[in-house]
Amino acid sequence: MSDLRDLYQEVIVDHSKRPRNFGKPADVHQHADGHNPLCGDTVTVYLTVEGGKVADVSFEGRGCAISMASASLMTEAVKGKTVAEARAMFEHFHRLVTGKDEFPDDALDKLAVFEGVRDYPVRVKCATLPWHTLVAALESRAEAVSTE
Repeated sequence: MSDLRDLYQEVIVDHSKRPRNFGKPADVHQHADGHNPLCGDTVTVYLTVEGGKVADVSFEGRGCAISMASASLMTEAVKGKTVAEARAMFEHFHRLVTGKDEFPDDALDKLAVFEGVRDYPVRVKCATLPWHTLVAALESRAEAVSTE
């Protein structure tokens, strides 16, 4: 179990230090802002949806390692998925990190590294902020998302 925990920590550190899909693209169809007032994490998610699929997704922001790694891994996971699949991934991820459900290891692929977050309720907000912001962007909500 220790080796698995070490691997999970490596993935989170890697994605927080070298986030994938970071930055504002030139062509953005939808976006949303999110904020975690408890720890100060901020994130903006940018989307391009074409034909009902997430053609491109990226983010900008600053925050703790959990929040930035979650945003990075989220962008990799939802790119190319249908809007319905992206929403379903949000539901799976949210239940995984809140401990409300167990899923097979392959249900969320790399996102399973966040399973341990459920043991730290304050960190759940860090991990889910990018996901709540993604849903707001999918819905073209103007108001900023808050974890409070």
